[in-house]
Amino acid sequence: MNLSKPKINALLALALFTFVFLAAEFRFDVNVGLLAGAERVVIAQGFILGASVIGFIGYAPLFGLAQRKGHSLAAANTAVPIAILGLTQIQFPTAPLALEILGCLAFLGLGLLGAATHHAFSLTFQDDPKLATGAGAAYAAGILMQFVVNLIDCGGIVELIILGAATISISALSVVPQKAAESSSPAINPFAEPSHALAKQACWSIALVVILACLFSTLDNVVTFSNAHGTIAVQTWPRLFLAASGLVAGIVFDLAERRYMGLIMLGVTVLSTISILAVEAGADPNLGLVVFYLSSGFFVTFFTATFTQLAPRMHAPALWAGMGRAANNVCAFTTSGISLALVTLNNVALIMIGALVLLVAACAAFVAAGLFRLPQTEQEREREQLAEEALAAPTIEEQRQAFIANHALTPREVDVLIAVTQDERPLKQIAEELGISMRMVQRHLSSIYQKTDTQTRAGLTKAFPSA
Repeated sequence: MNLSKPKINALLALALFTFVFLAAEFRFDVNVGLLAGAERVVIAQGFILGASVIGFIGYAPLFGLAQRKGHSLAAANTAVPIAILGLTQIQFPTAPLALEILGCLAFLGLGLLGAATHHAFSLTFQDDPKLATGAGAAYAAGILMQFVVNLIDCGGIVELIILGAATISISALSVVPQKAAESSSPAINPFAEPSHALAKQACWSIALVVILACLFSTLDNVVTFSNAHGTIAVQTWPRLFLAASGLVAGIVFDLAERRYMGLIMLGVTVLSTISILAVEAGADPNLGLVVFYLSSGFFVTFFTATFTQLAPRMHAPALWAGMGRAANNVCAFTTSGISLALVTLNNVALIMIGALVLLVAACAAFVAAGLFRLPQTEQEREREQLAEEALAAPTIEEQRQAFIANHALTPREVDVLIAVTQDERPLKQIAEELGISMRMVQRHLSSIYQKTDTQTRAGLTKAFPSA
């Protein structure tokens, strides 16, 4: 991977965002469980994820407004104090209601920052063949940061300082590569997919992420629910599998120019479904947790790579770059109550049936999003572009009309031009065919020579596009 300074900054910003988002979510869940009980954790978690979605979607119009006013940094910078204010309450909760309200405020700010980091990453890595590897590496780094912080169990003011410093760094790092990428204004391939095809692919990709997120959110809620009760500890060693899977996913996805990314993700989806069925059937919860984390790393890298490579070709890159994370969070928000009810009721049959239905729906969405069609290789794209350029080239008639217009030839001069360049007929014969005198033909021809900067009939014939 060719790591320029803007790319390094974009990677660091994405890694820090992953760290802050997950660390804040974990601390929020723990404190909600302590203040309001384990049963409230999943519902409260849904609220903060919903607030983050508002931030992800709201970033694009705020960024556009800031750009028009000449303050392109304002959208990301404004989110910093909002996020830190909420993070303070998450670290030092005063009451359940205040924790949930200010927790939502924190994740609104983090959503804005998340959209900014994804936008910066998308712009700096749009032509990089290692885009997925970068996404997976940033995700793995963020997970490892969270693992270390949870391992040393700093908590309180120390953790708040760490998260606050990371939040400020996200804002600074996500702006630099973004400005650099926009100033260079990379040209978009004019022979890329038509806009309606891109819109269809984007919409079906959102649907796919939502369906896959439904598969993961139910098991995630089982993990969250168990963690709140102290049955398992999600902040310890299993999260290392999550970091490893994210990094491995990026490397594997980038093979053969991401030609097999969709097929690989389908296999991971099947594995995830099996893990859900196994856990509900009574398999060792820690085994199910490991499989879940391995699959989750692939999923996060998949939706990050999918939308960050799609965004630069869309009309609103700032909106689409983080759409994968937004779709994942909105699904977790909308389905948290349903999945919690299923988990609480311990309705194994319904959960198993639901997982299988979602697997079928995911397969359909993979097909509709075009992820089963192997992308073209670089050589195939070059051949197609040459063919498109040949079709788009002006015809001989269009070239002739342009020649005539560029040299301001009169209608009679055009008649003489066509006649003298058609063949080597003598001027006398041309004069007879045009019904004018020999002298008039010579006058028109002299005018044509002057206008076209030619001196001979042969030179004029060479300059005028031939049929």
